[in-house]
Amino acid sequence: MSLETIRLSQTAKDQLSWLKRNTGIANWNVLCRWALALSLRDSSTPLVKDIVTDSNVEMDWATFAGTTYGDIYLALLKQRCIADGQEPTDEAIYRTLIIHIHRGVGYLHGRGDLKSISDFVSLAVA
Repeated sequence: MSLETIRLSQTAKDQLSWLKRNTGIANWNVLCRWALALSLRDSSTPLVKDIVTDSNVEMDWATFAGTTYGDIYLALLKQRCIADGQEPTDEAIYRTLIIHIHRGVGYLHGRGDLKSISDFVSLAVA
């Protein structure tokens, strides 16, 4: 597994579709970035360790991270691997990315108060 292609589960796709409809945020990658950041700020270990990436939603690393912040996301993932007691190998970084995107998507979907980008910003500064 590598960061070149990021695939999501059908559950995450369904949750992201709901978020897209209800917030007006049209792009998977933008929502996934918010999800990753939200999950990484939670210091607890995600309960789910294995995720079946069975949906047709996939994006490459450049699409996910954008042209400006790829190194920052990669550094955050490496740091989280180390904090969780894992060597930051490519496989561990990819697994950490997938687990945290999925946990973050679940967090975002579980909130009924996210209706716009301003609600996301309010969540980030809370």
